Amino acid sequence: MTTTPIEINDDDVRVLFDLVSTPSVSGDERRAAEVFQGHADRMGMDTEIDAVGNALAHRGASEHAAAVHLVLLGHIDTVPGDIPVRVEDNILHGRGSVDAKGPLSAMLVAAARAELPEGVRVTVAGAVGEESPTSPGARHLVPRYRPDACIIGEPSGWEGVTLGYKGRLVVTATATGPNAHSAGQQPSMGDEVAAWWSRVLAYVAELNAGRHGIFHTVQATIQRLETACDGLTQRALIEGGFRLPPGVDPDEFEAELRGLAGEHVELSAHGAEAAHATDRNNPVARALSSAIRAQGARPHPKLKTGTADLNVVAPVWRCPIAAYGPGDSALDHAPDERLDLEEYARSIRVLTTAIETLANELSTPRSVDAARRDLAGSPTR
Repeated sequence: MTTTPIEINDDDVRVLFDLVSTPSVSGDERRAAEVFQGHADRMGMDTEIDAVGNALAHRGASEHAAAVHLVLLGHIDTVPGDIPVRVEDNILHGRGSVDAKGPLSAMLVAAARAELPEGVRVTVAGAVGEESPTSPGARHLVPRYRPDACIIGEPSGWEGVTLGYKGRLVVTATATGPNAHSAGQQPSMGDEVAAWWSRVLAYVAELNAGRHGIFHTVQATIQRLETACDGLTQRALIEGGFRLPPGVDPDEFEAELRGLAGEHVELSAHGAEAAHATDRNNPVARALSSAIRAQGARPHPKLKTGTADLNVVAPVWRCPIAAYGPGDSALDHAPDERLDLEEYARSIRVLTTAIETLANELSTPRSVDAARRDLAGSPTR
């Protein structure tokens, strides 16, 4: 389906351009948080930078008086990589333009623009550290809020709605032992960690038997491989990254990998997140899909093989949730990361309509409780 060209608002582009132009590699997001805060202040929103550095913008009812609270949770950090920021042929190039300052900027503009019923509060959060294994920004917000609905700001394409993300685990296997001549019968420490990895791949193949589709299978990749010897001691290391489907618990998976380790292999693990998928009929997914249709396109539900802050907050908040944002996720972390500004403009319209739809729907008496009951009754993990 084709869509007619859309007018691009220069003020909206300025928000995006300024954020992308401000480096914010995980752990060093303060300057970008202040840029976010400055634009939100200009739009008339109440702003703060919290104790861990999250950039927050609020609008509508006060925190304690709100009958309905919508949280739009994006992230303000990026992976490393210097990409000169420029606009050419209505395409903005720069690190973070897709992942995920494009979605975050679109949410901020839409939240400032949406018409809200009385009693509704909207919070836009630019969380820190999403690109790190620990997601400190989102974890800091989990006990602070209990929203009635949440939109996660991640690239889905302006016509897409992301309903779920796979889980994750990163495991490092290290073997250390005395040096020996290569002509001897004793296996090297490199042999030890390689043998462990072979056993892991066999276990993964067994676990994947009968599973179909990449979202429902375990993915295993070597992310780091090292060997070293000082003449007295050998040391070898394999770091394996695992993407885990629904039904595979990270802690149980880690325990199985530890059981496969040999005498000389020691394991450490981090970044554990369980997969989470939601129903396409939950109020957030419905509101986004309806807004996409209103822009003349057919919505595309998606399941992603990566992880996002959705994995962190959804199991605790247990509210209607989905992820949305402009951009091609194939360009995440890429050296040619870029965002089409017309797509960015369309996503702002979609988000504005979706926020208004959710605000009105959830303001209806008992609608919030009903949404939570429906969510509690559907499989999400």
